Amino acid sequence: MKKLLMTVSLVSLVGQVFAGDIPVKDTDPVQGDTITRVADIEEIVVVATPKENARLRQQTLSSSSFSNAEIRARGVTSIKSFSTQVPNLYIPTYGSKLTTSTYIRGIGSRINTPAVGLYVDNIPYLNKNAFDFNFSEIDRVDVLRGPQGTLYGRNTMGGLIRIYTKSPFDYQGTDLQLSAAPHNAYKAYVTHYHRISNQFAFSGGFYFDHQGGFFKNVAKNNEHVDKSNEYGGRIRAIYLPADNTKLDFNINYEYLKQGAYPYQYVGSATGVESMPQYIGKVAYNRIGDYKRHLLNSGLNIEHQANRFVFNSVTGFQFVKDDMNMDQDYTPLDIFTLNQKQNSKTLSQEFVFKSKPGRSWEWATGLSGFYQWLKTDAPVVFHEDGIKSLIEDHVNNVFIRLREQNPRMPEMSLDVTDSQISISGDFDTPTANFAFYHQSTINDLGFKGLSLTLGARMEYEKIWLDYTSAGPMTFDFNMPMLERIPQMAAIAAQLKGIGINPAFTGKLNDDNWDFLPKVALKYDINTRNNIYFSASKGYRSGGYNFQMFSDLIQSKMSADMTAAINEKSGGMMSQMGGEAFSSREMSYDVEGTVAYKPERSWNFELGTHLTSNDGSLMADLAMFLINTHDQQLAQFASSGLGRITVNAGKSRSYGAEVSLRWQTTKALSFTANYGYTYATFRTDALLATVSSNSGAENLKGKYVPFVPKHTLMIGGQYVFEFNEGSFIDNIILNTDFRGAGRIYWDVQNKYSQKFYGTLNARLAFLHKGSELALWANNIFNKDYDAFFFESMSNKFRQHGIPVQLGIDVRLRF
Repeated sequence: MKKLLMTVSLVSLVGQVFAGDIPVKDTDPVQGDTITRVADIEEIVVVATPKENARLRQQTLSSSSFSNAEIRARGVTSIKSFSTQVPNLYIPTYGSKLTTSTYIRGIGSRINTPAVGLYVDNIPYLNKNAFDFNFSEIDRVDVLRGPQGTLYGRNTMGGLIRIYTKSPFDYQGTDLQLSAAPHNAYKAYVTHYHRISNQFAFSGGFYFDHQGGFFKNVAKNNEHVDKSNEYGGRIRAIYLPADNTKLDFNINYEYLKQGAYPYQYVGSATGVESMPQYIGKVAYNRIGDYKRHLLNSGLNIEHQANRFVFNSVTGFQFVKDDMNMDQDYTPLDIFTLNQKQNSKTLSQEFVFKSKPGRSWEWATGLSGFYQWLKTDAPVVFHEDGIKSLIEDHVNNVFIRLREQNPRMPEMSLDVTDSQISISGDFDTPTANFAFYHQSTINDLGFKGLSLTLGARMEYEKIWLDYTSAGPMTFDFNMPMLERIPQMAAIAAQLKGIGINPAFTGKLNDDNWDFLPKVALKYDINTRNNIYFSASKGYRSGGYNFQMFSDLIQSKMSADMTAAINEKSGGMMSQMGGEAFSSREMSYDVEGTVAYKPERSWNFELGTHLTSNDGSLMADLAMFLINTHDQQLAQFASSGLGRITVNAGKSRSYGAEVSLRWQTTKALSFTANYGYTYATFRTDALLATVSSNSGAENLKGKYVPFVPKHTLMIGGQYVFEFNEGSFIDNIILNTDFRGAGRIYWDVQNKYSQKFYGTLNARLAFLHKGSELALWANNIFNKDYDAFFFESMSNKFRQHGIPVQLGIDVRLRF
């Protein structure tokens, strides 16, 4: 019992400091005090994770770790706050918490499945709409860069983020935090940690977060469009029934109601300006918002046998969300989207691994999950949309027909519905199963050389049960018929025509993926090593629900002409030829809505270095990534919604540098820099990629949303006071974070040049309590967090302006 309890305590202690390059204060770690000197604690304690045998800086990968103290010092309040604080990691803040677009080394995704994985307390979070959760009680964060497919499987081809919450075995008492900032922002959380005995400990907490918003909607009484309210709680319990067994249970729930999508209109893409009064403003006639219920729970079971460690990890996630979007982003009443999702995911993983420090270290696992996902996503066309997208489109066709045949009579179409709703009901369950093994042979041939070989076989199947329909009623007007009494009956038949274009059916797709890894590492000594690795990753495919709106519109046009011809007794087909034919149309539903998996190979050469006195730590890496069937997020050719398309091949190469330097006991510096050059290599013209100039050859174009440079330079100074003083320490943190250039579209027409923000935090500490003053984007840098073109208009989301705030943290 004592042995396992000590292991649990030491693992939690490592979670409070940087794995390898952390400031440490020589006080009781239970109090969570900020640390002030660099120490490689991982050289003393091996972090116990279910799959790895070695600490991060001894593995053949690039990684960064953040302790609880570092998370507070850097002002991290969500997963998006890590953007640019890790080399080549970019997580823009735009839209809503529905989408957490995460990019590492040119690999990432805006919609559908993620390309960077997320694990919280060893439980996988499979969908991006669950990534941006509340960050209270977070103890440690690891960011692993490059494919992690061998051990972690699908959707980790860019990398992996691992998050750990605080252990009640090592934190005791009650933790209360209050924060306030301008723009009517305030939050609070309280958590109690209690160790009942050497066998059982638990924690429970509650949090609330209100954001008043930064951006006003001039079309809706200048209301803040991005305000939000969030509340929830978390419970964790750890039970040690025997000396070598641990049961770790956690559950958390949160509810979010968020005003969203503060996209500013910045002008027409055609050069003909129709709304100059709204340039630079958020102006929606219908309010967009996002609501989410998020429940996560997990049970970790660890058993330490004489020669191996067994872990069972069971997870369950429930996500129910509701997105409302004014999808034309203008004061015009064109169309809206309401997307509701109900997702339940059950995952299970069994892992056997060797004890660390052996000449042969290995890990073998079985994993699987089943996800139930139901999506209801109706697109509603309103008055302006009915006129511009349906009536004007059809009537322009009639005008062209008359130009081609002047003898054809005048005709027009009027939709009589006040709105048209294209329904979309989709069931997309997904099943996944995988088996993997990884072995590391140490001291291969001579001391210090190790070889790692691993492979994963993964099977995934996805089903799609779809129903989509767009009923519409319209009048077909032909003045010639109305003027001839003998034709009055036919003219009457052409009024109030009803159609109901619909698609109903089932699809399914499955695939096997083989994900190998090979790596060589040479340990120069216990603190320094150099490595080379090659590994494969993949991102799963799926279905674009949004494309059913395009299919319905296409069928709507065909059904309208067929109905007109039928009601006219075939007269219109004689007059208009094929334009009014009643022939059956065929539609390739699967070819229209499906997209393929994305796969990549990553080659990496890197090193982890530490000076003899431990004051300087450096991590350097160079990488080359070849990607096939690159998945891109684009607007559908109609402009009605975003879709995922496969865009051939791309190549990313670059380098990363992370430095930690403790110059004195009080002063330390941190610097991270990442360079990525990611371009398309395809020769194909992509007709599915929308562009004002039509399909384009993407070869040589830069992959969008991927910054070429990420930079963070920071420093910390600790003022220490004599024992017995009212203040123990005053800690000043400041940093500069930058990213760019970032291209916003595949044609590389629009981009954000390199920009940076200056941030600072001044904290006063006393016996575990803290008062902090902080400022973000001190010089109020103007930059784009997001930019896009839709329906011949350009839009941007402005980056978050200057913020000032105060945090109060009390320990009881």
